[in-house]
Amino acid sequence: MTNSRLITEVGYLSFNHVGEELCGDHIEVTSPDESTKILVLADGLGSGVKANILSTLTSKMLSQMIASDISIKECIRCIAHTLPICKERKVAYSTFTIIKIKDNKYVDIYNFDNPTPFMIHNGEVKDLSYSSTVIDGKTIYHAKLEAELYDTFFLMSDGVKYAGVGEKLNFGWDMPQIKDYLGIIYQKEYSSKALATELANQCNELYNFRPGDDTTVAVVRIRERQQVSLMFGPPSKEEDDEEMVSLFLAKEGIHIVSGGTTSKIVSNYLNKPLILNTTDPLDKEIPPTSSIEGINLVTEGIITINKVLEYANNYLKDNSLYTTWLYKRDGASLIAQYLFEQATDISFFVGCAVNTAHQGEGSTINFSTKMHLIDELAEKLKKIGKNVRVNYF
Repeated sequence: MTNSRLITEVGYLSFNHVGEELCGDHIEVTSPDESTKILVLADGLGSGVKANILSTLTSKMLSQMIASDISIKECIRCIAHTLPICKERKVAYSTFTIIKIKDNKYVDIYNFDNPTPFMIHNGEVKDLSYSSTVIDGKTIYHAKLEAELYDTFFLMSDGVKYAGVGEKLNFGWDMPQIKDYLGIIYQKEYSSKALATELANQCNELYNFRPGDDTTVAVVRIRERQQVSLMFGPPSKEEDDEEMVSLFLAKEGIHIVSGGTTSKIVSNYLNKPLILNTTDPLDKEIPPTSSIEGINLVTEGIITINKVLEYANNYLKDNSLYTTWLYKRDGASLIAQYLFEQATDISFFVGCAVNTAHQGEGSTINFSTKMHLIDELAEKLKKIGKNVRVNYF
């Protein structure tokens, strides 16, 4: 039976081979049902377009077949008969790693020619116990185990293993150094994406930011669910203020309020003062935050949320702004930390009132802008892997 307080969290990041527009690695994540999460990391032969086609086909086919409970033997044979043959090398070849987790506990890992996946358990790096079988000349390694809370699994393409060859290191840093590095930086509070970003960025730095191979890190971990609720804008009818706030506060977890009028509504409902945080560091782009007793974060509205959307778009690309929002204390950065790092489940409470201050001639902000902003942010968060619900008032 699935433990409802737990969730299987996935995060990954790739860097392309220098000079290539397409990545030769591909990640495919599927959830055939509420209790199952499957991730496939495939590394196509070579780099560029051909490698991208091989890895994409491999990962998509394997994820669908594993989701349908097709045996690994049949999966391998189907892949072998389907992949296009490379004209130069006369072979169809893509390495792969599959991880399947059911009920946030039961783990199956299959690995073919990628660096051997390992885990962090109770804060320490731990090798997994694998059995091997040969299928059509390919040696497939299989690990099966029961995971516990905060168990974290690391999957990677060989671009990680050979990072730095010919640049900062003579022979790359290989698995012992990779494990040592992760053992040092690991914190159980880090999200899967944060850990993948840290390792991938370290590889990119070792490559002198000129990766000599497609480089992909995928991290899968078991964590507790965390609800974050964000209220943005007053309701279209003033008489709905109380209902909107009461439903917002009824949600467990973290509460964020964005917008000046919205903040006043919540302040009045709670009968607590709205206090501007004069100690906030000065920021030319983002207005200062405020405080209301009982609310985790109070920010300005559209400017702040628009910045969060910018961070979300970047998060889905190369996450290069990660170290910007992770350590800053402005309203947008703090919202990003809550939504990207801490949240698993997000509820938006969106008021549909038209702000007359934004309707004047020459104003670039209007009602449709506000609605589009939240809709787009919600879609980005879903792509990130969050469970998102939007409630309109």
